[in-house]
Amino acid sequence: MGIVKRVGMGVAVAALAITVPGVASATDRSTWDRAELLKFAALPAETFVPGSEPSGSLLGGTPSNGVVPPFADQPVQGFSGVLRNSDGSFDVLSDNGFGNKGNSADFLLRIQRVGPDFGSGTVDVLGGITLTDPDGKVPFPLTRPDRVLTGADFDVESISRTADGTYWIGDEFGPWLLHFDRAGRLLSAPVALPGVFAPENPTRGETPANLNSSKGFEGMAQSPDGRTLYPLLEGTVAGDPAGTLRLHEFDIAANAYTGRRWTYLLDAPGNAIGDAIAVDKDRFLIIERDNGEGATAKVKKIYLADRRDRNRDGQLDKTLVADLMDIANPKRVGGFGRTFTFPFQTIEDVVILDDRTIAVLNDNNFPFSNGRVPGQPDDNEFIVLTLDHELDADKRVLRRH
Repeated sequence: MGIVKRVGMGVAVAALAITVPGVASATDRSTWDRAELLKFAALPAETFVPGSEPSGSLLGGTPSNGVVPPFADQPVQGFSGVLRNSDGSFDVLSDNGFGNKGNSADFLLRIQRVGPDFGSGTVDVLGGITLTDPDGKVPFPLTRPDRVLTGADFDVESISRTADGTYWIGDEFGPWLLHFDRAGRLLSAPVALPGVFAPENPTRGETPANLNSSKGFEGMAQSPDGRTLYPLLEGTVAGDPAGTLRLHEFDIAANAYTGRRWTYLLDAPGNAIGDAIAVDKDRFLIIERDNGEGATAKVKKIYLADRRDRNRDGQLDKTLVADLMDIANPKRVGGFGRTFTFPFQTIEDVVILDDRTIAVLNDNNFPFSNGRVPGQPDDNEFIVLTLDHELDADKRVLRRH
């Protein structure tokens, strides 16, 4: 995949615990001030895997934001999950391709390796792996006879990596959990979520779908001890209260769900989540967004969610830690103004860099989204934010690569 030298990600600043009557202390987690933009880099929208296969043939040749399909190669786009590597690079998961099962049969599912260069504001593509099923673990017909996985087979949206270097990936077509080795080969049959079926699920037979299309596992946290996954649905299961999302618990060693689950309540039923990662054994960073972009983007937030259920209402407690539409930028990083916004339709990647610093990436939905500049396809932007408070994250999370 290539190696890139470690890139400095900023220095954590210790918060002073000063208590003044009637004033929230610096370590009071009920109030967080604005996050600040620390670094910015971008990967151009029209970036392709060199020497790869053609793609976009099912888009009908219709121009979108000035881009005309089909393409001679595979686009490096649609980042829907991110992992930090020990050498300063990042693994990013490209999602199912061009938006749905019907138009993505020639998009090859892939984990890209990228290296941001914040000095120049650019992102280098260092390599990557294509996801495959050479041993026939998938129990239904695949698009390609060579068993290379495509966006018509799975809609991969979340990613975690265990200590042995293997990847767990959350899918939306099942929804399923998929376990791949370090070379991207599927290790076992997809694990279904009991009782939940998306419309695209080919194994449901006559069972009605009870989850809307593209509303499966959008986020997936891993416990600090590496034993448990917490996949979070993007949509509400039929029969559940509007705007509530199920967070499940999955035992990796048992390869099975434990039966425990929690509920994340959206600010509005029309919102969606973009990612979920662990801070410690009880808390998660969760991206919540509306469906707007550009001038219509209003809700693009990162919450600190706690499963200890302070209010005993069965829901994760939420604290806003970063409003991505109102980021302080006093140093005018990236050439932007003193208030920086991240006005993209889909923001699906957050990773902790240190106890007070996070990185956030958008999914640019190439070539369809144009949240930054109307009429131009969005780049894949990579931003680093300093938070108002330290997260008090589990040290194992901070060390995880």
